[in-house]
Amino acid sequence: MVDDTRRGGYIARDRAWQPDALTPPYKTSVKRSPQAALISFPTTLSEETSPVFGHDILGPLDNDLIRNFAQPGESAIGPRIIVHGHVLDENARPVAGALVEFWQANAGGRYRHKKEGYLAPLDPNFGGCGRTITGDDGSYEFRTILPGPYPWPNGANDWRPAHIHFSLFGQGFAQRLITQMYFDGDPLIPLCPIVGVLKSQVAVDALTATLDMKRTVPMDARAYRFDMVLRGRRQTHFENRVEGL
Repeated sequence: MVDDTRRGGYIARDRAWQPDALTPPYKTSVKRSPQAALISFPTTLSEETSPVFGHDILGPLDNDLIRNFAQPGESAIGPRIIVHGHVLDENARPVAGALVEFWQANAGGRYRHKKEGYLAPLDPNFGGCGRTITGDDGSYEFRTILPGPYPWPNGANDWRPAHIHFSLFGQGFAQRLITQMYFDGDPLIPLCPIVGVLKSQVAVDALTATLDMKRTVPMDARAYRFDMVLRGRRQTHFENRVEGL
């Protein structure tokens, strides 16, 4: 059994906690899943000490998706929300200075991408991406609009729940995490084949943001809390990527 109280080095990911890479109902996992047995290697010094990010790489509106792509005097269309939480390591300690990137569809469920196949309208004032850096206590926060659900060509009538994608760099490359966040109460969550790769309701809950009325801005924005854990037995799910990206 791994000792989660140890200090120094990294605790290995629990592959039994993470989803299986091969999950045929999620069709693209068939080609993405490993074709041979996985091999684990000890982390190297560079993986444990790099990269390092500073606030000088951030723009003034990087954590405000409502305005960071909008024309002067304009803003993105859709219900305004605040997403906040903490980034923690495998020992439940805050990870300070972590680069947190996020991207999402607009309120109509469409991405600003040249290969987007969904014919929902684009919002001319919404770019759909941003970034921030965690504080000394591991906290992060950004403003955005509630993304819309959208159909995807996995099955005859499969829809993705509303979600936001995250990419995190912790204190080193070995703590890289790419994941997704869902919204509490969305009826599409249990119907999604990607969510279906998760092994328990506890796992689904770990990827679901909770409404936080204490952080709402009256007459402006709701707030949702979403905490993320890097590596270890409690690591936030990669969703069908056993070792992550």
